[in-house]
Amino acid sequence: MVNSRDLLAMMDDLIQLTIIDEESPQSFKVRAYEKAKIALETYPGDITSLSLSELSKLNNVGRATASKVREMIQTGTVASLDELRLKYPPDFVELSRIPGVGPKTLKLMRRELGIENLDTLKSAIDAQQLRTLPRMGAASEAKIAKAIDRLGLVGKHHRTPVGEALTAAHNLVEQLEAIDSVSKVEICGSIRRMAETVSDVDITVASSDPGEVISAVVNHPNTAEVIGAGTTKASIVTHRNLQIDVRVVDSHQFGAATLYFTGSKAHNVALRQRAIDSGLHLNEYGLIDAKTSQVIASETEHSIYSALGLDFIEAPLREATGEIEAASGGSLPQLVQLSDIRGDLHYHSDRSGDGRSTLADMISHAASRNYEYLAITEHGENLGGTGVSQADMADHRLMIDTIQSQYPDMTLLFGCELNIGPDGELDYDAEFRSELDYAVASVHSHFDLPAQDQTARLIRAISDPSVRSIGHLTGRYIGRRPGIDLDIDAVLTAMLEADVALEVNSSLSRLDASSDVVRLAVGRGVKLVINSDSHHISHLDRMIHGVRTAQRGWAPRDQVINTWPRSRFLEWLNT
Repeated sequence: MVNSRDLLAMMDDLIQLTIIDEESPQSFKVRAYEKAKIALETYPGDITSLSLSELSKLNNVGRATASKVREMIQTGTVASLDELRLKYPPDFVELSRIPGVGPKTLKLMRRELGIENLDTLKSAIDAQQLRTLPRMGAASEAKIAKAIDRLGLVGKHHRTPVGEALTAAHNLVEQLEAIDSVSKVEICGSIRRMAETVSDVDITVASSDPGEVISAVVNHPNTAEVIGAGTTKASIVTHRNLQIDVRVVDSHQFGAATLYFTGSKAHNVALRQRAIDSGLHLNEYGLIDAKTSQVIASETEHSIYSALGLDFIEAPLREATGEIEAASGGSLPQLVQLSDIRGDLHYHSDRSGDGRSTLADMISHAASRNYEYLAITEHGENLGGTGVSQADMADHRLMIDTIQSQYPDMTLLFGCELNIGPDGELDYDAEFRSELDYAVASVHSHFDLPAQDQTARLIRAISDPSVRSIGHLTGRYIGRRPGIDLDIDAVLTAMLEADVALEVNSSLSRLDASSDVVRLAVGRGVKLVINSDSHHISHLDRMIHGVRTAQRGWAPRDQVINTWPRSRFLEWLNT
């Protein structure tokens, strides 16, 4: 059975492959698919229940796209999409992630040099063949080689960005949760630990009918290849070349299986050794007394950690970097939780050129989360195509003030996401910036400057009195664009001295600052802020990803400014 997640995943694939086929992300067909996806994503009801005629009546959904949606609903596949998948296999498509390899260049490399994957691309670079292509040269070749290196791409060990992997995992999980015999489902592995890229996806399922679960996995619309399928486990590969391994267990074994398949390997080894030291045996079926074979704990992870004399360790911490010792000594930090978040301080409406929901809707959805404060941070005027002029910002402030009266329990802040220029300059003049209630400053351009220059531009922005936080510190897109080079220690020192908060951006494509940087910031005492960077009402849900990234960096609740009560936060803001 196809659900709305499957339909959106189909549209994502269609958009990605059409960009390559049409050799442009701006072609009429690509733009039409993108607009149609937004219409499907924002439809308030069940998309799968709509007829062809009803789909065609949705804003920006043409009859051709509507036909593809209905074909997917009825058959679980789309013939034209399958043709594109054959034409452009996953290994070839993956090359489009590399900065400098646009769709025209990608197809040119294939046509002239027979490049089909990362290995053949690297070989062509080593042989200095790219520079012989039209519109290319030694500089372009060197830039692509540098991008491959900075992204950490390797041919034989394919890794998928966590956002893409989570989408595929959730698509399958939603199907499995709908099965009557299934009582619990958990996404495990490095995704659950909030790693930035993953080699595969592990899912554990508690079910009284394993065969039904295995059948659903094998026949899922996103399954491109079945590697293996047994009575209690299955391994499949998706159309985007992501392996998903599913293990079905009895409900009383679910905690042990989830703990085992979450990892990390080093964390599990340490747990097993602790069990051995206590005369116990730990595996994917439970914590077992080595002498009597009696199961001590297996149903929940909490019970297993407790039986081992440990405080519960959140999944993002399970990397064998001191968490077991801390759990044993009762010194784990009181990690920030999603329920602790009291406000969002990086938030856009359609006033920004890339925003997709109205100001009223964005504020209403924030209020539904019981937020106590909200900073509306439209893009500054220097961000071409999406920035807001000073005159329009003044009008925007009046709108915010008007809406404020409807939300007495939530303080609305007139804010801005200021652009950090190549020399650290910011949008607008100092006088206008001083009128902002809240400003987050972010890098959106000049990503190739030397580390010394990047550090200097950030420190200059940090020193500006209008700036209260630095957004998505490195400007990276996971798997697509490496972050800027900078001196992290110098930047954190400047933030600490200026009392400027470091953002953990919750967008799965960013997760910036990274968990490694978060842990450094925690150790230095730098304040943190976890933001959704929402541009649409559906983006509010991604706050959890920022929280888990912060947890992976050992972030305690009290160091995150948007966990503070409104009075404390506003007092800090106004100092």
